[in-house]
Amino acid sequence: MNDNLKLPKEAFVNKFIPKNKFYEKLNLATKLQKEFIDKIQKITWKYKLAESTIGISKTDKVVEIQIFEIELKEQSIPKNVLKVIDKAIPYQILYRFVYNGRVAYAITLKENVSPEQYYFSDWDEPLNFDFSGIDLEKVYQKLIKAFLRESLQVQGDFHDLISKERQLNTLEKEIKILESKIKKEKQFNKKVDINKILLAKKKAYDLLTTEICNDHGNTEVHGKGEK
Repeated sequence: MNDNLKLPKEAFVNKFIPKNKFYEKLNLATKLQKEFIDKIQKITWKYKLAESTIGISKTDKVVEIQIFEIELKEQSIPKNVLKVIDKAIPYQILYRFVYNGRVAYAITLKENVSPEQYYFSDWDEPLNFDFSGIDLEKVYQKLIKAFLRESLQVQGDFHDLISKERQLNTLEKEIKILESKIKKEKQFNKKVDINKILLAKKKAYDLLTTEICNDHGNTEVHGKGEK
């Protein structure tokens, strides 16, 4: 298997899934079908995490967690394809991508069946997945936390951590755009106006980062507990 996930053999499925099962079931447009064909070599259903396979209780929100391995034809993760797979499969999915000996992971924040957000690792980034928990929902939340920045991989309300991650990502994008605008802007007055907005965004980012670090410090003092 050689995937280093250290899951029990009862959870191992290793079943090949034909690509056409997805685009025929959902009646996809030709362009999306072409993405399946051009970018994906093979899809394998590697593991099924369920009460019957790993002995952890399901919840209303998380009945099973699937692990799919996707062998790629190029070192580029086809995000549109993931949306199709998530639409076809009503369970939460951890993706393992393989290309030319390299490995990357992705997971969907998927609540009430609909995919809300995707998290991706870098290629060959070392991720530590924890498959323990009082129920499958906690296991799933731990898997998502493995993709968050280190300061957010702490004890606390899961949805609050996700919200902070989104806020930081948004601020980082806005800061990058504003810095680019300042470089391109020729008029001094406009540069000053943009810089004021940029400084406000950077201040908001620093305040949120400080808040997260303080929360992290409090967690260290009181013990990590259940993530």
